[in-house]
Amino acid sequence: MSWLSSSQGVVLTAYHPSGKDQAVGDSHAKRGEEATSSRRYGQYTMNQESTTTKVMEKPPFDRSISQDSLDELSMEDYWIELENIKKSSENRQEDQEVVVVKEPDEGELEEQWLKEAGLSNLFGESAGDPQESMVFLSTLTRTQAAAVQKRVETVSQTLRKKNKQYQIPDVRDIFAQQRESKETGSGGTESQSLRTNENEYQGRDDEASNLVGEEKLIPPEETPAPETDINLEVSFAEQALNQKESSKEKIQKSKGDDATLPSFRLPKDKTGTTRIGDLAPQDMKKVCHLALIELTALYDVLGIELKQQKAVKIKTKDSGLFCIPLTVLLEQDQRKVPGTRIPLIFQKLISRIEEGGLETEGLLRIPGAAIRIKNLCQELEAKFYEGTFNWESVKQHDAASLLKLFIRELPQPLLSVEYLKAFQAVQNLPTKKQQLQALNLLVILLPDANRDTLKALLEFLQKVIDNKEKNKMTVMNVAMVMAPNLFMCHALGLKSSEQREFVMAAGTANTMHLLIKYQKLLWTIPKFIVNQVRKQNTENHKKDKRAMKKLLKKMAYDREKYEKQDKSTNDADVPQGVIRVQAPHLSKVSMAIQLTEELKASDVLARFLSQESGIAQTLKKGEVFLYEIGGNIGERCLDDDTYMKDLYQLNPNAEWVIKSKPL
Repeated sequence: MSWLSSSQGVVLTAYHPSGKDQAVGDSHAKRGEEATSSRRYGQYTMNQESTTTKVMEKPPFDRSISQDSLDELSMEDYWIELENIKKSSENRQEDQEVVVVKEPDEGELEEQWLKEAGLSNLFGESAGDPQESMVFLSTLTRTQAAAVQKRVETVSQTLRKKNKQYQIPDVRDIFAQQRESKETGSGGTESQSLRTNENEYQGRDDEASNLVGEEKLIPPEETPAPETDINLEVSFAEQALNQKESSKEKIQKSKGDDATLPSFRLPKDKTGTTRIGDLAPQDMKKVCHLALIELTALYDVLGIELKQQKAVKIKTKDSGLFCIPLTVLLEQDQRKVPGTRIPLIFQKLISRIEEGGLETEGLLRIPGAAIRIKNLCQELEAKFYEGTFNWESVKQHDAASLLKLFIRELPQPLLSVEYLKAFQAVQNLPTKKQQLQALNLLVILLPDANRDTLKALLEFLQKVIDNKEKNKMTVMNVAMVMAPNLFMCHALGLKSSEQREFVMAAGTANTMHLLIKYQKLLWTIPKFIVNQVRKQNTENHKKDKRAMKKLLKKMAYDREKYEKQDKSTNDADVPQGVIRVQAPHLSKVSMAIQLTEELKASDVLARFLSQESGIAQTLKKGEVFLYEIGGNIGERCLDDDTYMKDLYQLNPNAEWVIKSKPL
């Protein structure tokens, strides 16, 4: 990519490696001609009046790191897709509603942030005894605590300016109290076991971070991409801060396309990997609170502004298929198919594309005819739920265009109004690893309906990429075509300069690339967050126990009798080193299993399924799972590679239950 300038403006030119225009179907030649009239072969003109140009050594504005990694790639697919979107919007303008994004008042965003982080009782009319938040605050890292403190102070100042007479506790006092309680309190055995690996992994992580950010791009045939572990045991913000503290020099910025990206992987965790969907709702709520605080802390440490948007509620259609909020669409679908988590029309469009074969050249890139797409939309709205729509009449490229249209026309973006800007800002983080860490937290924060639909989309896109030898759609091609559909929410009516649009194009294409390539990693809940939830639960149990003892004493019950009962429920007459596994919905008999160093969750399940009698005979692997229930966790589905002895040591008071996953 070269940079040309004149006294009038800037021209950016990207070389198209294929060296020729792609042939496309129905009206595609005309579309290509129009789309490239101002940007032929990726040329994007910032000032059309420029007549004389000269080569500059540097661009007149800073380019994002993500943009650098596209220097050898053509952006033509992106701009052509953008042109198609604009044409599609013109054809369906009458059906679209614009979401008004409210400009928040001073301190309003911080107040909303504290509510979403589960800390609303620190301010305003709901302000109460700071002790109520002590348990939660006591589990935070130093960077998380700093993020909370910063927001509380902003809200405090704003409320004082508005002369609101609310109780505003000084967050520094709260953290001072929780530090004192840590110093004076005993019983650190369990919390120590939750912190064991932090220091051990820190050095390894600093070492690994040096693998990211090589200045020179090396062809894949010369050197294979290095493998880098993603450390999930230490807070991401703490890792970033430690890296900054240990290296005073400027953090290197990572570059590279798919071939030169380090191959990130999850290291094996003996206590088991926790994925989204594995935890009980009450624990998942705590995970989301902590993920928001952690994301904010990470952005704070790296000096990136994180601002959530707040959408004003608007009137939307309450039935149909397109331009319908995801939640409304799912409620509608669940009346037809109970338990549906992904919109039925979305599932059907994907299956229609797959039926046509994923080897079709230009799949997702070549659009269907705009008029035909508009007619299909109207026909689908009328006939889809009646079951009378003729799917055989839908061409494969039409189905792909309808899928992208569905995503674009959601009244609120698939990546959510609240976090769309945070997703867009991922490109500004210094290293690819930090970008992945931020995406991991953002995926956790998405509403369930958005997250499930995004997952289905990414899994489908990966299938398309798996056929790249025939369909000519590499991960970067797919990313460039899909990025404007996900990241540029036209329903929000956001306007941007052409200069910003170019930077956004390259950055969001790279972020889309990361979402596709590392989707399995992104649906993992970091262990340090699960450990924080365990600490919260442990402290809450202690608090509840103390309250119960006080109540029993006040009611003149026999305290000794209560303690004896409490002890017996914990011991459950199980010998040391043995766990009792139950399957209450499947079998009346429980199994006593001796713990060994090598015993895994998969071994426990295999033993249960090998029983010669009862319902176990009819079950297959993948239909039931082993759960860790109680103790310092609400409920957690265990992955097959969980080492039972290690997990037992982490949560000795848990019960072990075999059951199916809830829908």
